[in-house]
Amino acid sequence: MCGIVGYIGNKESKNILLDGLKELEYRGYDSAGIAILENDNFTSFKALGKLKNLDAKMAEFTTSSFSVGIGHTRWATHGKPTELNAHPHLGESSYVVHNGIIENYQELKKELQDGGVTFLSQTDTEVIVHLFEKNLAHTANAFEAFERTLERLEGAYAILLVHKDENDTILFAKNGSPMIVATDNDGDIYFASSDAPLIGKASNVIYLDDGQYGYVKAQEIHIYDTQGAEVHPAFSTLPTSKLSAQKEGYRFFMEKEIYEQSDVLLDTLLGRLSDEEIMFDEVDTSLLHGIDEIKLCACGTSYHAALTASYLFEREAKIRCSVEIASEFRYKKPLLSTNTLFIVISQSGETADTLETLKMAKEAGLKTLVVCNVDNSSMVRLADAALLTRAGIEKGVASTKAFATQVTLLWMLALYTAQTRRSIDQQALRKQLRILRKVPLASKVDGAMHERIHRLSKRYLHGHGFFFIGRDVFFPLALEGALKLKEISYLHAEGYPSGEMKHGPIALADPELFTIALMPEHLLYDKMKSNVEELSARDSTICAISPLEFDKADDFLKTRQHEHYMLEFFEMMVIVQLLSMEITVRLGHDVDMPRNLAKSVTVE
Repeated sequence: MCGIVGYIGNKESKNILLDGLKELEYRGYDSAGIAILENDNFTSFKALGKLKNLDAKMAEFTTSSFSVGIGHTRWATHGKPTELNAHPHLGESSYVVHNGIIENYQELKKELQDGGVTFLSQTDTEVIVHLFEKNLAHTANAFEAFERTLERLEGAYAILLVHKDENDTILFAKNGSPMIVATDNDGDIYFASSDAPLIGKASNVIYLDDGQYGYVKAQEIHIYDTQGAEVHPAFSTLPTSKLSAQKEGYRFFMEKEIYEQSDVLLDTLLGRLSDEEIMFDEVDTSLLHGIDEIKLCACGTSYHAALTASYLFEREAKIRCSVEIASEFRYKKPLLSTNTLFIVISQSGETADTLETLKMAKEAGLKTLVVCNVDNSSMVRLADAALLTRAGIEKGVASTKAFATQVTLLWMLALYTAQTRRSIDQQALRKQLRILRKVPLASKVDGAMHERIHRLSKRYLHGHGFFFIGRDVFFPLALEGALKLKEISYLHAEGYPSGEMKHGPIALADPELFTIALMPEHLLYDKMKSNVEELSARDSTICAISPLEFDKADDFLKTRQHEHYMLEFFEMMVIVQLLSMEITVRLGHDVDMPRNLAKSVTVE
């Protein structure tokens, strides 16, 4: 999740911008940059890696009068982590920083290139500054040119833009990506993508709404709505704790990350869906030539995402798919065939066991692909191709949004494979694409449901264990639900295919065994219902999660009705995450930093 800061005023702007970016380090980044306009002159600095590298480059630089500055930490989505791809991006006489994804950037880039514009970076962001300068030639001022530019942009964005000929102005826009405007007691104006950079500097803040845009000058703030009418928003008071600001009002990072899944899933999808096809610029279709099998390899939560995807590859792409636990695969002396596409999945891209399996596949001559969240990671550098989940940094040790984005991206990859192999007809593909667009909404936390889970959680603090059960893709979700509960509550939990209960595990059924039953309407509901009734008959305590009323349930969490089982999957995913968190809160354990666990497992 990239970070933005901005400042306009008489104070020394370099330190204000650098300090602000340091407060955004928790969001994750691979490069950073700053541009400052003072006395009609632009000065810009960019650096790869940590902010100390940018700080070192700026060591001799300082401002001594009124200046305008913008800064950015970048988490790569389009283009590798390089200084050229780092923000701010330069036009002829303008600089821009941008969070989010411009979905139609390819169309805009071609149009601009046909008009003679030369691009320096591989990013989607650079189209903004060039389109702005193209519009500037046909408008009365920078603000009109900016309005015309926003009319052409599709996707999610938070934008700050500075133009040399209006050296006392910052242009800004927010749509689907957070942006805050703030002032201090001297009337200086600040921008940031979260509260943290503003604490200790600004006193009052405006939280911009989607679609709002405008410009600021010295001690002036002008904000416009989607209809172009000027609005006069009320200021709010900043929180006082920087850690609290990083959590953005949530009690725990895990809670924040559960709630932001719907937003990051938009990032996962943006630029990759049209009405007719999946578009992966990062993957050449030749990667699938000669392939008749897919092997997925991962650990932990990523393994559960792989299991989920295995159903979708075989169902939608009609291609054989197997799943391996990386820590076991390393030592089984596997038989590997060059007609297999070997896909590894890792949040960090550094998971030791998974990285070693990737090396094995490369040595055996297999084509390789990594699904990952970190662009400059070891796996991304080693694999033939990489697809980034765009989840942003995840601070809670128990993974939530990493799982959600991995499943979504793998589902898209299954459809990409299907369209490349022509194993899906166009009507069925269009339907899947339409369903995919609804995933962010299905993953949005319902406040009333969260409150219901909070109240229900007090009934599940004791007993001798939990069964999470489901069928088909809901079996891997059951495994993931059980893992979440184990990781943070330290209660024993197991995930099972519900049809397997009668083959042994049902011997444990009694009132102190809690069964969390995933009962989707659109996938094997009657079979699932029969399995749960078997447990109910043995007096197990049943918590049913379903859109359909179930009279054998001791507790019932009613989900929304959806048109497809994968939308049910994502809503139930959120529910089991919240249930694990709320049980843990009741037990008094550390939600974000559970004992004995590390975020990135880089040892065997």
